[in-house]
Amino acid sequence: MAVRRLSAERITDSVAHHAEGPCWSASWGGLRWVDMLAGDVLSLGEDGQVLRRHVDDVVACVRPRATGGAVLAVEKGIALEDPDGAVHPAELLWEDPGIRMNEGGTAPDGCFWVGSMAYDQSAGAATLYRVHPDLTWEAVLEGVTVSNGIAWSPDGTRAYYNDTPTGKVDVFDWTEAGGLVNRRTFVVPRLEEGDVHPDGLTVDSEGAVWVALHGAGQVHRYTADGELDTVVEVGARQTTACCLGGDDLRTLYVTTSRENLDADEDPAAGSLFAVRVDVPGLPVLPFEG
Repeated sequence: MAVRRLSAERITDSVAHHAEGPCWSASWGGLRWVDMLAGDVLSLGEDGQVLRRHVDDVVACVRPRATGGAVLAVEKGIALEDPDGAVHPAELLWEDPGIRMNEGGTAPDGCFWVGSMAYDQSAGAATLYRVHPDLTWEAVLEGVTVSNGIAWSPDGTRAYYNDTPTGKVDVFDWTEAGGLVNRRTFVVPRLEEGDVHPDGLTVDSEGAVWVALHGAGQVHRYTADGELDTVVEVGARQTTACCLGGDDLRTLYVTTSRENLDADEDPAAGSLFAVRVDVPGLPVLPFEG
């Protein structure tokens, strides 16, 4: 299979220190993402301006609620934003100051599946959680190091997941009653040089998986059969996550990070990038809480 190569356009200035978790929702009227370690939620205005709202010490993930507003993964738990923008106090999932939330997504059952990581990236210190609409929760995957990028196939039967230091993308079978089972390797991304660090991911309407490769300045698209068919070049090395959005869900948005970079290093880091693609994404699933 011939691999298609695309180049993403830089569409904002370097507006974030550690941008993550882009999410397009019609209920928001567009794109939101996070400046994680600043605790800010960013949104892209129709005029291209970036709006910023501080919500907590850390905000790692934002997804729409079925009733309007958003569910937020904050440093140690979950907070709910109402349609009017009011944010409720967080429901804490742990007390350990060395652990923070990292990334998540909503499943077809309306639950929020969100994972953590240690600030020092200690091996096996993190967990993937399932948060129910009533905000009860349970740990579903322990011994994780850097939990990243969970998203579901179009038919809801498979979930794709990254534990970044493993260098691979895993897939689970999924049902509402059984949860995640039968974990196995989906793909092991390859680069011409350097180590592979799969970060955030999204799934399109053909069931293909788009994976941001942190440190490589690339996003790879793998077909549902695991074949690499598209490479998107991004003008900042630390690509963190991606989503498909726009009115037709055919714009791939990519977030990037300045974390651990010197002030004059990689000037476009922290910017938002975008590129038009052929296959639309899937409408984001809302949290039912």
